[in-house]
Amino acid sequence: MLSLALALCVAAASCAGRRERAPGPVTADPGSQRSVAEGALVGGAGRYGGHVWLGIPFAKPPLGPLRWRAPAPPEPWAGTREALAFGSPCAQLASALGGARRAKVGTPTGSEDCLYLNVYTPGFPAGEVPKGSDRLPVMLWIHGGGNSIGDAAFYDGSRLATRHRLVVVTTHYRLGPFGWLRHGALSEGGSAEDRSGNFGTLDLVRALEWLRDNAAAFGGDPGNVTIFGESAGGANVMSLLLSPRARGLFHRAIVQSGGGKTTPVAEAESYADDEPPGDRNSSREVVLRLLQRAGLAADRAEAKAKAEAMAPAELAGWLRSLPAEDVLAAYGDDQFAGMIHVPQLLRDGAVLPAEDSIAALGSPGGWNAVPTILGTNRDEVKLFLSFSREHVRRWAILPYLRDAARYRRVARHRSRAWQASGADDLAAPMSAWGTPVFTYRFDWDEEPKLLWSDFAEILGAAHGLEIPFVFGHFSLGRLGRALFTEENEAGRVALSEQMMSYWAQHAYAGAPGRGRAGELPEWEPWRGAGDDGQLLVLDTAAGGGLRMSRETVRAAALADEVLADPSLESAEERCGLAAGIAQHSPSWGPANYAALPACAAFPYAPR
Repeated sequence: MLSLALALCVAAASCAGRRERAPGPVTADPGSQRSVAEGALVGGAGRYGGHVWLGIPFAKPPLGPLRWRAPAPPEPWAGTREALAFGSPCAQLASALGGARRAKVGTPTGSEDCLYLNVYTPGFPAGEVPKGSDRLPVMLWIHGGGNSIGDAAFYDGSRLATRHRLVVVTTHYRLGPFGWLRHGALSEGGSAEDRSGNFGTLDLVRALEWLRDNAAAFGGDPGNVTIFGESAGGANVMSLLLSPRARGLFHRAIVQSGGGKTTPVAEAESYADDEPPGDRNSSREVVLRLLQRAGLAADRAEAKAKAEAMAPAELAGWLRSLPAEDVLAAYGDDQFAGMIHVPQLLRDGAVLPAEDSIAALGSPGGWNAVPTILGTNRDEVKLFLSFSREHVRRWAILPYLRDAARYRRVARHRSRAWQASGADDLAAPMSAWGTPVFTYRFDWDEEPKLLWSDFAEILGAAHGLEIPFVFGHFSLGRLGRALFTEENEAGRVALSEQMMSYWAQHAYAGAPGRGRAGELPEWEPWRGAGDDGQLLVLDTAAGGGLRMSRETVRAAALADEVLADPSLESAEERCGLAAGIAQHSPSWGPANYAALPACAAFPYAPR
């Protein structure tokens, strides 16, 4: 998601500070040879030091009969495998949102043969890899992108690994309809995992299983694994916290701008005109479109009759034979910059709980209770508002706000809704069981101003902007140089060092504490199940510095606040914001919205 924010500044790249060289190809280093369960590997030097192994298979390619099946362990190889190039990103539509960019935006790219991960470590000679109690914490990064786009190659873990002696891993997982699709025909003869429809979630479980078996080869401790991710990656971290299939495979978690929303199976599978209705892109609706696109049915009614007349094995075989681009095309224009709307994180009762996440988190043993960090960015939704013609105009390419006061008002309420659904509403039930839970808000907003475009106002602490701070580098090419300038370098580098220190200490100790060196302000935990929460504000000294705050927010209270806000110009605007809270919150949903006397019927169809 970060590169969309940076794209705002493409015209302003000339204002950037010093240029950094693009990374070159990785050259094999004999000192990096390691042996994993499948065979020998050789990697090379990391971009910021240490060693890196790229494109390691952690599962069989999910092709042909393995499409829409739970992942299987990879095949062994003979000789020494050169792990010097990233594996293909998973099948998706090309996007400028941090996804695969090997094709024109909006066109199919990537491959279904994509289940590969990458390992970054400090530079240990082969005979000096840490063993026993000296092994290092492992951190598995899960990329974002709405669970329909994304590429692990966008994230370089070498600086975080070398700075704090960690094993940092980035991984792919199946995306969009290949990652989440539940249909009765596809489950014939399969396991509970095959029937679940949660194939992207199961890919992440398989990556964790691979690390359990192989982390020690890189000096990593399989008994100390932290999962962390941003946006959809953060939601996937939450799904692993909820999944019984992931129990015991990880020991700490960090959720960056994620959430706990999951989808009922009926919504993911039923026809849109069933009662209750399925999603507009449910598996049955997608099958009808595929039949029509293939010329096997003239209209929806004929497609429905044909689908229901086909034997399950026949339908499943036909679906598995379709080219990936045909499957993606069935979603038509229901996308945003390549991100397809797909029902995901399905409450199947096997991979994920049958109840919603709040109910699961409130049950003893209902989730994998490990020390967890939850957080959001202060201005999350400015990333998306900044591309809305309703709010932003462009003159000579550069953006400016139509109504700055309204922009700030809408951004504040909607970003606080993200804070509630992505952090505070989850922290309360999670901490009730004595599990250490820590929350944060990222406030950095020191972007430059160019002519009439004030990027600190337009973007501020927008969605995704914390990622380079966590990974400790801002080498994001021409677009990155537009936002990250010499003028803001000292403050952001200092904040990045602090954030890396907290993240690493959480990986080491299960609490961010005072950072690795013990010199930062104490990051105190959420106190209990009620509203007695507190968060750490992450900002530079110029923005007030690191500090604990009581500025937590809960979805129910925020809905009341929105409805009572006199600065909102109309009941339509107030109710629209309240409906947005209900649409995304796992704790305050459409039923709560329907009880509001001041608002009309819930305006959103099943998602």
